[in-house]
Amino acid sequence: MSSETKQILTTDGIPLEVSLKKAEKKNKIKAFLLVAPLLLFLVITYIFPIGDMFMRSVDDKMITNMLPKTFKAMEKWENLEELPPEEVYRSFYEDYKLLAENQQHGKLGQRLNKEKNGFNTITKKLFRQIKRKKIDESVSIKEQINKLHKRWRNVEYWLAIKRTAPPYTVAKYLKGMDMYFDSDGSITQVEEDRRIHRILWLRTLEIAFFVTLFSFFMGYPIAHLLATLPMKYSNLLMICVLLPFWTSLLVRTASWMILLQQQGLVNDFFVMIGLVGDDNRPEMMYNKVGTYVAMTQILLPFMVLPLYSVMKTISPSLMRAGKSLGGTPFVAFWKVYFPLTIPGIGAGCLLVFILAIGYYITPALVGGASGTLISNQIAFHMKTTLDWSFASAMGLMLLTGVLVIYWIYNKLVGVDNIKLG
Repeated sequence: MSSETKQILTTDGIPLEVSLKKAEKKNKIKAFLLVAPLLLFLVITYIFPIGDMFMRSVDDKMITNMLPKTFKAMEKWENLEELPPEEVYRSFYEDYKLLAENQQHGKLGQRLNKEKNGFNTITKKLFRQIKRKKIDESVSIKEQINKLHKRWRNVEYWLAIKRTAPPYTVAKYLKGMDMYFDSDGSITQVEEDRRIHRILWLRTLEIAFFVTLFSFFMGYPIAHLLATLPMKYSNLLMICVLLPFWTSLLVRTASWMILLQQQGLVNDFFVMIGLVGDDNRPEMMYNKVGTYVAMTQILLPFMVLPLYSVMKTISPSLMRAGKSLGGTPFVAFWKVYFPLTIPGIGAGCLLVFILAIGYYITPALVGGASGTLISNQIAFHMKTTLDWSFASAMGLMLLTGVLVIYWIYNKLVGVDNIKLG
């Protein structure tokens, strides 16, 4: 008998091992082709937009391309505490004159105005002088520009131009945390009365946390009732829970605006039962109270449904067994029932928190100045100031924050413990 093991062949004369590898490869290709449309959809609608947001947030080549001579001349500007030399002024004038001839000077003024307020005004004044040909190129350009406006004699404006020299920058991310690059390149905090973004970040986390907490305390007993009631009553209650999904978000928010205003039904009820006086009605609109109430009602189904799907799988006999072993109803609930619902609690809390942290319409309508979130600030820069790079930076910071929260949750609780049904 041969010492070598005889190779097993298929009916086609191909080694069995090779045939199995080919079949496995074909199955993998088929599986990939099945998920390829979904993968392509995710890449187009998710990966590409995020990549574009990132590029917008760090891209600062516009001014570099518009003022090439200026930045080259600024390399020789050594004493940054004094105004730049004549060469810098003349280079800036030549660059700006070319932009004015090509009708691109407005973009430069708007972009520099985002770097330091007041730039748009002084660049327009320079444009008018160039258009009327009142700048004499045979004499000092520095003296003529400085006479146009006092801001040209302020070194901070020239330093603002110098800070925009790098084609890529993280200045927008620093701005989102109320910081900026100083003239020497160090990171500095803005003045205390202008630190608004940190307040908005903390307020966003605070409101998202309390909305999640309120949704949990209200949603848990509702989900328990849904899971324990007879089917005909449970279905009716489920319709009431799902009813907000069938109503426009704008309609629901507008309804709360009517209910919570000082002459609204809620205040009328408080006056009727004697809780408050008619001349001392509490303000529940355009503050955090309105934001809490409206967002909790809107996001409540996202807490109830994961809890209900988990509670429905828990056998009622477990509670009876806990009681039969000598436990009180509360002890049986706390020791037996509640731990089994933790996967639903984790799913509901994570879902509500992530939705609340990026909410926009409801805080904008009922929140007022003290109830607006970071998402409202992002929308403001997208629609009003048109500073899309800053809005992109804050959007990515918000996305990063959500991912960090998800990572912390995974470390503390574990994503494997999440159950949606």
